Amino acid sequence: MIHATLHQLKVFEATARHGSFTRAAEELFLTQPTVSMQVKQLTKAVGLPLFEQVGKRLFLTEAGRELFSTCQQIFSQLEQLEMKVADLKGMKQGHLRLSVITTAKYFMPKLLGPFCQLYPGIDVSLTVTNHERVIDRLANNQDDLYVMSQLPEHLEINSHPFLDNPLVVIAPAGHPLEKERNITLERLAEEPFIMREPGSGTRRAIQTMLDQKNLTVKVRLELGSNEAIKQAIAGGLGISVLSRHTLTNENAGELVVLDVEGFPIDRQWYVVSLSGKQLSVVASTFLDYLQEAAKQISEKLAISQSAGQG
Repeated sequence: MIHATLHQLKVFEATARHGSFTRAAEELFLTQPTVSMQVKQLTKAVGLPLFEQVGKRLFLTEAGRELFSTCQQIFSQLEQLEMKVADLKGMKQGHLRLSVITTAKYFMPKLLGPFCQLYPGIDVSLTVTNHERVIDRLANNQDDLYVMSQLPEHLEINSHPFLDNPLVVIAPAGHPLEKERNITLERLAEEPFIMREPGSGTRRAIQTMLDQKNLTVKVRLELGSNEAIKQAIAGGLGISVLSRHTLTNENAGELVVLDVEGFPIDRQWYVVSLSGKQLSVVASTFLDYLQEAAKQISEKLAISQSAGQG
């Protein structure tokens, strides 16, 4: 291994992550023969096969898995060093990787904008996906920080609440229940529902409430995005439960928030990292910024209050 080069390790790590010489070559802007040759030379230095090929797919051997884990640690430490050196020079530079659930897209860009202006030397990668995939990314330590509203029970994590995330019942403007007050869940269950996909944190929250009352609802549609659900509600296809953060000025006049017993469901937004994970200088900087900015976030978010009042 003393003859292995950092370049060879980078090529191997990309190949292992993609399971493909071709995709690794595309990421690294190299030719496929160059990637194959670098992996071959690294394999010779290790003295054991790193991959086995089944069809067109590459799979890591036991030695390959050990080396892949080591590579991730090496590159993480090098990145940490780069950030710390920049910090010692009085600069905040580096890369921040964030993974957030889909509903967070309604406010995260508004938070990231001022942060990037404050620290122009920090590059931010933002992954927006559903709850289950964010948890998978967290379990695999793919990012620096994660934003979610439902914390995983099977992982050891550090979590910091920073913003309220009320869930409300949304209906189309002019709905028969629009002007009623303290609507019972039993009455609400008579309406056709539009639900997020299974695995969604929002769906789990409403399902828990229904289970407590031994109620079931008629699910007319299952949709994978909040925007699609809002369009379906506006089209008169049913009602739904969504985060209040999903309501924007564009929805004014189309959607209303119903006054239902037990609502809003009080939840929190959390910024999360794996327990024991050493946060980079950049991630720590963002966490400090987020916790401080959270005191004023509610006033700055573009949430349509008129939608909530009909």
